Parts: sequence; C-alpha cells; structure tokens
Amino acid sequence: MNTGLDELNPVLVHHIVNTLGWRSLRPLQAEAIRPLMAGNDAVLLAPTAGGKTEAACFPLLSAMEQHKWTGLSVIYVCPIKALLNNLLPRLESYTSWLGRRVALWHGDTTQAARQRILRDPPDILLTTPESLEAMLVSVKVEQQHLFASLRTIVVDEVHAFAGDDRGWHLLAVLERLTNVAGREIQRVGLSATVGNPHDLLRWLQGSSRGSRAAEVIAPEVVAAPAPPVATVDIEMDYVGSVFNAATVISTLHRGEKRLVFCDSRQLVEELGAALRDLNVTTFLSHASLSVDERRRAELAFAEARDCVIVSTSTLELGIDVGDLDRVIQINAPSSVASFLQRLGRTGRRPGTTRNCLFLAIQRHEVPWTAALLLLWSRGFVEPVTAPPQPRHIVAQQLLALALQENRIGSRLWAEGWNGLAPFDHSATPILKYLVENGFLDQDGELLFIGPAAEQKFGRRHFMDMTAVFTAPPQFTVLHGRREIGRTDPALLTEKVDGPRLLLLAGRSWKVGWIDWKRRRCFVEEAEHGGKARWHTPGTGAASFELTRAVREVLLGADPPVKLTRRALSALSDEREEAEAHVHPGGTLVTRSSTDVRWWTWAGYRANATLASTLSELTDEKQRVDDVSIRLRTDLTREMWRAATSDAVARLVLPDVDERALTGLKFNEALPRHLAMATLASRLADLEGAQRTLEEPIRFNVVERR
Repeated sequence: MNTGLDELNPVLVHHIVNTLGWRSLRPLQAEAIRPLMAGNDAVLLAPTAGGKTEAACFPLLSAMEQHKWTGLSVIYVCPIKALLNNLLPRLESYTSWLGRRVALWHGDTTQAARQRILRDPPDILLTTPESLEAMLVSVKVEQQHLFASLRTIVVDEVHAFAGDDRGWHLLAVLERLTNVAGREIQRVGLSATVGNPHDLLRWLQGSSRGSRAAEVIAPEVVAAPAPPVATVDIEMDYVGSVFNAATVISTLHRGEKRLVFCDSRQLVEELGAALRDLNVTTFLSHASLSVDERRRAELAFAEARDCVIVSTSTLELGIDVGDLDRVIQINAPSSVASFLQRLGRTGRRPGTTRNCLFLAIQRHEVPWTAALLLLWSRGFVEPVTAPPQPRHIVAQQLLALALQENRIGSRLWAEGWNGLAPFDHSATPILKYLVENGFLDQDGELLFIGPAAEQKFGRRHFMDMTAVFTAPPQFTVLHGRREIGRTDPALLTEKVDGPRLLLLAGRSWKVGWIDWKRRRCFVEEAEHGGKARWHTPGTGAASFELTRAVREVLLGADPPVKLTRRALSALSDEREEAEAHVHPGGTLVTRSSTDVRWWTWAGYRANATLASTLSELTDEKQRVDDVSIRLRTDLTREMWRAATSDAVARLVLPDVDERALTGLKFNEALPRHLAMATLASRLADLEGAQRTLEEPIRFNVVERR
C-alpha cells in the first residue's frame, strides 16, 4: 500500500508515524509531495481542516533537508494575524524534528522579537503581506541579508487574497522579493474549494508564469479527491428577531459546542448579549475586539463543551477552535464559497456529519438564504477574480519601491516587478502624475520620494503605506487598563438621553471619559441597554448568479434541505408578495403609482451598469438595488425600444459618487479621472448587463396619456 511517506525525509517520516501517530498521508498530502519537492508552483485545494498546511510543509521541509537550504528559505503568508498565531505551535513542532526553526512577524510582534529574527533568520517565517512590505521599505532591515536564501512562498487562504486589493499588493511584493533574492521563487497557494482553481494558480504565478516550464514540470493544481457522498444535515428556519434566534440557539443542541456566524459585528454583539441574558456560556470574536479579548474567547471556547461562540468571518479561515458539534448561520453568507468554509468546520470527528442550521432573522432574508442553498446544491462555487484596474495599488508600489531602493531609474523602474502588469510600462501616466505633483522628485534619470508623499504617507516611518485597505476611524474602548476593543465614533457623538451606553464584547458599558485627541473612550460596566454599530461601506452588493437564484426561488424552486414550517410559511408569503415582480419568461417593467421599476433580478453591479447605459430612461436619482432599477415616470414602450435597441453594443461603466473615493486608499496619488475610472470598473458587471438586455421583457404598465 502506498502511504505517501516514502518520498519524504526519513526523520520527518519517523515523527509523522511515531509522534503524530499517522500510518499514512491523506491523498492531497501524498499528491503534493512530488510537485512541491520538484520546485513547482502549485495550488493545493481541500476543504477546511483538509490537511493543507501539512501538504505544503512536509514536502518543503524535506526539500530543505535534501538541498541543504540555510537561512530564511520559506515564507508562509496568511491573511489574518490570528491564523498565524494559530499555526505557530504546530509548525514549531514540525521544524524542531529536523533541527529547524520557525518565527512569527506581524503587527503584534515585539521589537525585540523582530531584532532576533534580523540577527539570526529562521528557516520559515510566518507573516502577512503588510509586514513583508514593512520589511522591504524599512531602513532597519538589511533586505539582501534577510531574503538572500529565500526559495519558496506559501500563501495560505490564497482565495481570500485574490479576490481583493490585498491580492494585487501581495503579487507586487512577491515580485520585489524575487528581485531581492536574485532567483525565481516557488509559489504555493493553499485554498478552499473555488470555481476556477487553474485561473487562481496562473494569477499566483505572476511574472513567473511559464518562465520555468523548461526547467521543471508544469505548475499543478492538486485537489483533494471528492469525498464519498455523505449525509449533510442542513436546516433552514425563520425566527423573526435576534431575541428569537438566541432563544432557538439556547434551546437546541444543549451540551454541544456551537459556532454561530453573523455577517456584521453589530449582529455578533446583539446576539452575544441576548445569549448571555439567557444564561448561555457565550464567547465573541470579531475584528473590533481587542487581540487579548479574542484570544481569551477562542481559547476558552476550544477548551469548553456546552457553549456558543458568535463570530464574523474571522473564524471562517481555518483557525482551530477545537471540535465543533454545530455550525449555525444567521441569515445567509455572501457566497457559496463562504458557506462551504463554514460548513467545513463541522463533521471532523468520526461518526459525526457536517451540518448547518440557518436562522433567518428578517422575512425577506428567507428567499436569499434558500437561493444560496439552491446554488450550493447544484455544485456552484463562485470563481475568484482579482479586482480590475488596481491603479491606486500601482501608485502605492511606485512609492514603496522608491522607499525600498532610495531611488529608482526613470526608465528602469518597471523592472522592479519583472514586467508584471499593471506594474509595467502601462503605468507611465501614473508615474508622470506622481512626479508632477511632488509625490516623487526627479534628479536627472533618478526618482526618489518627494515632499507630497512625505506629507501624506510619511507618518510613523511610512507605515501607513504598508496596508492597501482603508480602516475607518475607531475609538479604543478601555475598562481601566484593559482594552476591550474599538467602537465607531458615531456612537460617541450622537445625541442620547441619559447615560451613553455601548455594547462591546457582548456586554454593556457606560461611557465615562472620552479622550478625543488620542481616540480613547473609558467605560464602566453597565447592566444592559448598550448599542453597537460600525460603519462598513461598500457591502451588500449581491451577485448576478445569487440574485437570479432568488428569482428562481420566488418562482417556486426549493433547495433540497430541511425547511421548518416557519420557513415554509415565510417563503410562501414572500412568493405571494413577489408575484407581480417575477416572471419565468424574462424581466418585467411595472408601475405602482408614480414608481416605475424594471425588475431585472441581475444583481447590484449589473443594475448599476444598466442604469448608467440607459440614463435617458432612468429616474434622475438612479435608484438601483440588487433586483430592480427605478425608471422615469413618463416611460413609454417607444422610448424603451429607442433606448435599448443598441444598448448591448454601447454598455458604459456605472456613474460613481466622488465621495466613494474615501474608500480607495492612495487615491490622492492618482489623477482624479483615473481614480474615478478605477471605482467605476469595479462597480460594473458588463456580462450580467448584457445577459439582462438580451432577455425578453414584459411591460405590466398602464401608460399615462
């Protein structure tokens, strides 16, 4: 029997068998050995807890011994610090078996620990893209010494990077690391199930795509074999309120460990407080809680049994919180891929099944939850695609390279990213703008950081340039010396009658003193009545596929899962209300008093594209949502035919409110028209708009005379 162990280093195999007690590797782990030890780029695919970390690390540790690598050989990148913290003890064990070392470097790492790494680099470094950027631009880091021996980059949860601007930033940083190391660097991505794994691999390869094909076997996607069809226990209920959701959770599955996912921090806080009021042992986890608060909660939850932890997506990405009995989802996550990650947290113990209970809090969420489950039942998983036109990241990278090298050549700067688009010569207009507006100064053929960059981004040694996402301003909440977390400043400024009460970490707090200058808020414990709120711009846009599935549900399609009587009743009510807005034969235009709407069921981005393209037909306020577009009140069929006859051939990008630029970091380093064009391209869904225009349309409108 082929156990997959024969190809690994013998010492490593000894510990895998005797220390871990494994008699063989999982199929994914065995299949990954050959390509990874050969130096191939690869993406390893498996569900949550599918053994991806070991599938990457065991072959790389064996290659490290076989080729006698010294110094910092492997960088292991994760999207969140908590995942790095969780991985450290495991990798410390694996590396110690071979006399190797691993170290951790992220935003919470002490200066003393960083200095130890710089003096004596480990064999493997766990870090984030933001920390890698900080190392590259820091005057305290000798980059040539630290990265001279680098051979491999492992990117954990690579799909989480590829779908947003952190992915572009990561790719650019990898290209610069390649130049510092002076060699091609093997790239290994670890991912949950995605709809387009080969595209994801090509994206991860960056400029090295195909450049090593003559030297090694072609890059590979290594996927865990599909498991045998197993029982999956999925149930959907409608509960109507946060309190009712807490009541159901407190009553069902007593004695079990339950993980509840919510898609907002406010909902996490409200549900956590409601569960505690019902005497349920409850822990919370979300990004606005302090590091210590989250760690305490996750540790206590991992060691407890009869308890609940309520979390945002922070616990979706593989952090070990022990054996779970149940996953509960409040409303529906934004994607099938996210649901698969969450479902994968259960069913890990022998004799258990994967399960998820959906609790819809509002009635209109019922068809959206059913639609997501309908897509899941068909095997649909969203493709991961990089956001288009990352011009602001290009501007950031030009400034970062100037910081890293002290000066860059006005003709040779594109070599910094090895010709990878969009960091190649196509970025010349952005470079020109940076020079003309003082972000870069020029002396002959050399460019270096200018006064505008110093003024805008130079605080704390340019640390603001290391992250490509904009964090909204928040106030740190302190109880004595203990940091509880952070809250939205709006809760500290809105008018209130009586004491100002906050809800944070599932408890109510009375605000005492506010330090406006240092953004600190000092609180005392309160019995109840606290409020939670965070401003999260740019959320809530449903995809074309999900919105079309909602239309199918409203037309009668049911997902093949258990639906409670309450869910069935709510779904029936939603279908009855939607009868005038959905039709199996195409889209609808309806009039209700002065409200004329086109029910496209195309998703927000496609609708925004259609509203901009057909601006002569839309309401002047262009009210657009996921399912409809508001049209002018004097619309006639003749006007419609004239406007739409050639619309497919002249689709345009959506209009963008200039206020949205505040969410595009580094937009100040771009010409205004390019910054607006970047936002518009990201708001557009040209394919969805075209598909909608090509469908039949029915007019349920009594035209005015």
